[in-house]
Amino acid sequence: MQEFEQKYQALLAEAGRRQWPGQDRIRLCFQTLSLAAAIDRDCARVLAGYGLSEGRFVLLFLLDAASGGLAPRELADQAGVTRATVTGLLDGLERDALVERRTDAADRRALRVQLTARGRELAQAVVAEHGRWIAGVFGGLSAAERIQLEGLLDKVAAGLAARRSAGAP
Repeated sequence: MQEFEQKYQALLAEAGRRQWPGQDRIRLCFQTLSLAAAIDRDCARVLAGYGLSEGRFVLLFLLDAASGGLAPRELADQAGVTRATVTGLLDGLERDALVERRTDAADRRALRVQLTARGRELAQAVVAEHGRWIAGVFGGLSAAERIQLEGLLDKVAAGLAARRSAGAP
């Protein structure tokens, strides 16, 4: 049985004390959130072994897949973060000699970011381990259970989207 994050334990106890309706669904939501936080912490632990945060890893991953490099704007768009965030991440990666900023050959006013040899080596090592780690997270589920879980998660996501589009709180 999974442990709930402390804040969710407190909220569940209060929900019980106040006798809120739907406590089984509240518990399930908090269980899901606690699991997501545990997965996130474990991911951070794996990446920390390489001296990486999730943001730095994502940029290395994207750059490893782009043989010609990417513009900072493209990195921001693909990573789903702001350009300012990418600039900060790139500054750190450049300090660690993992990436280099170069003038774009087609437009000398623009920059392209590329992995250094050291960055490419690190990216390939961490991408491989991260892939194994991700695959292992749900490794205890059968193929049928994974399909069922995917369907259930899709159903919850669709319900959440419907609530948002209806303007529900």
